[in-house]
Amino acid sequence: MAGGRGIPLVLLAALTLRGTGAVKVGNTIHHAEFQQRIEPLQQEDGEFLQTFNADEVFHVDLQKQETVWRLPEFGSFTSFEAQGALQNMATGKHNLEIMIKRSNRSQATIVPPEVTVFPKYRVELGDPNVLICYVDKFWPSVISIKWLRNGQEVKDGVLETVFYPRDDNTFRKFSYLPFIPIRGDYYDCRVEHWGVPSALLKHWEPQVPLPASESTETLVCALGLAVGIVGIVVGTILIIKAMKMNSARNQRDPL
Repeated sequence: MAGGRGIPLVLLAALTLRGTGAVKVGNTIHHAEFQQRIEPLQQEDGEFLQTFNADEVFHVDLQKQETVWRLPEFGSFTSFEAQGALQNMATGKHNLEIMIKRSNRSQATIVPPEVTVFPKYRVELGDPNVLICYVDKFWPSVISIKWLRNGQEVKDGVLETVFYPRDDNTFRKFSYLPFIPIRGDYYDCRVEHWGVPSALLKHWEPQVPLPASESTETLVCALGLAVGIVGIVVGTILIIKAMKMNSARNQRDPL
C-alpha cells in the first residue's frame, strides 16, 4: 500500500486454480483483479483478468461493461458475464475504502520497468510487420507507453494489453505497433513510470544490409572477369607446356 506523492493506493486480489479434468495437471488458470486510486488526483480504475498458463484468456472492459476475449474464437465455446466482474470490482472498491482508512499511508517500494523492443516477424524492407514493446517487472500499475517514429509520436494502429500481474506482485504489459520497414526509419518506445526519473526511450531500427552501389557492383564484375581471364591464360599455358613435354618425350623414345 502507498499514499503520498501521487503514488496510488492499490488493492490486489488474486485466486489461482489448478487445472483439472480435461486440463493437464500442472497447467494453471489465474484469476486476478485489482482496484486502485491515484492520490491526490482521486482517480480510480481497476482490472478484472483471467489467464491460462500466464496467457490472457479474457478481461472485462470496466468502462464498456463487457467481456473482451484475447482471441475472438474463445468466445465461441465459452462465456463470461461481465456483470459478475462489475460486482466483484464494487466489492474491491469498498474494501479499498476500508484499507485507505486503516492505512498509515507509508510509501511502498516502487519498482522501475524493464523495457524491450523487438519485431514480431523477420524484418524485410517493405513487408508489413509489428513492433512489440514489452514492459516488465514494474510497480505500481500506473504507466504510459508511447511510440515514436523518427522522433514523432505515432498513434494510428497502436494496441496495448491490460496489466498482467506477476507472481512477485509486479506487472507486465505489451504495446503493439503495426509498421512497414523502410530504410532510414527508426522507432522508439517511450515509457514513463514513477520508478524512473525521466522517460525511458528504447530505440529500434531495421538491421538490414546496405545495397551494393553501382560502382561496387562494377568493381566486383571486373574482378570476376579478370580472375576468369587469368584462369584461361594459365590453363592455356599449362596445356601448351604439357603438349611440348609429350612431343619431346616421343622424340627421345622412337618406336
